[in-house]
Amino acid sequence: MRLTLMWEARAAQGRGAELLEWARAQVLAHEPLRREIFRAPQDRVLVLTWWEAGAFDAELPELPEPDAELITRPVHRWRFEPVE
Repeated sequence: MRLTLMWEARAAQGRGAELLEWARAQVLAHEPLRREIFRAPQDRVLVLTWWEAGAFDAELPELPEPDAELITRPVHRWRFEPVE
């Protein structure tokens, strides 16, 4: 089963570039099949990682929560599986 993990955070005012660099610098315990990083208005950063997994709730490495002063709210995380 292939899974896509989504991690999205909103930076504190004026700290979008810092959050983006923080996300880029994160090293996971295992390399995903693919990783893409996006940015959006309001200093949002989105990271998508693709994995081969045995089940939807499989243990997979995820980006941690940044320091509280770098973000405006807790990180949002979701898992998705492809649909034919």
